[in-house]
Amino acid sequence: MTSNLFQSYALNNSIKLKNRILMAPLTRCMADENLVPTQATADYYGRRAEAGLIISEAVLIRPDGQGYPNTPGLFNKAQINGWLKVTEAVHSNGGKIFAQLWHTGRVAHPHFFGGGDVIAPSALAVEGSVPRMRELTYQVPRAAGDTDIKELVEDYAQAAANALEAGFDGVEIHGANGYLIDQFLHHDSNRRSDMYGGSAENMSRFALAVTDAVITRIGNNKTALRISPGAYVNMQADSRDRAVFDYLLAELELRDLAYLHIGIFDDSMQFDYLGGSVSSYVRTHYHKTLVGVGSYTAETASTAINENKFDLIAVGRPFIANPDYVNRVREGAELVPYSDEMLDSLV
Repeated sequence: MTSNLFQSYALNNSIKLKNRILMAPLTRCMADENLVPTQATADYYGRRAEAGLIISEAVLIRPDGQGYPNTPGLFNKAQINGWLKVTEAVHSNGGKIFAQLWHTGRVAHPHFFGGGDVIAPSALAVEGSVPRMRELTYQVPRAAGDTDIKELVEDYAQAAANALEAGFDGVEIHGANGYLIDQFLHHDSNRRSDMYGGSAENMSRFALAVTDAVITRIGNNKTALRISPGAYVNMQADSRDRAVFDYLLAELELRDLAYLHIGIFDDSMQFDYLGGSVSSYVRTHYHKTLVGVGSYTAETASTAINENKFDLIAVGRPFIANPDYVNRVREGAELVPYSDEMLDSLV
């Protein structure tokens, strides 16, 4: 039985979702050369509007945040106008959509923004090369100074305002998966000794500053956040990270966000210093609206919601393969299997 997936759900008693199935953010690298979403992008999202909420692919808050080719932005008028076509397509089909706001931090590469510094919490490079462009190796970033941090906080807030201008129903701040905000939250990537490093309070300061700036600009009922308490992408785990997220989650609970989204793609992953899975850890420390993700089927997601592991489920690759995913689940129809070849087109 999956009937609970089709119950309506109100985010902060404000934004009403028609079901509990969210379309997870999925990087597609399909924007044009000016990082503007295309008509194909609008058609792609419009076909998936049966989701209770679509979370867009990650959207750049400014040029130096880019770490992958052809990822869309939300920092100029052309990009805002491009996203307007997307949100109109979703809304005309009865859906809702949040923009996921993104800066990749030390995973960025100057190739994409015409040269200059890569900015990160500390001057520690990621090993390896850029996906889809293996000829580009990662650079040693410059540790962000106080002025850089103030500008970044403002750029997140401005991108949130741009998102509403572009017709989005709200935003999800990308604070997970080894990107800029997540880099501040883990000891392996944050070696600072100033007010943004060292202690749990200091290491949480940037994430909370961004969250507060976005809330001030667009309201807490339209502001969500994604986090990865378990370090597993481009960084090593550290048992001291637990204290950082203990502090951060308590602070986030006070802010009454639209939702908190777990940024771990496989809920079977276990972290000793978190006492098991990330989902279980977060639910123990955060009692408001929680979005789960991690290779769940409709059936296992339904069971997890019944067991109060989370309130909403975000579905990723099955939505690429099945634009009509929600209807197929509702009708008990067979799903089209996902394959990596599907990443090369917007269908």
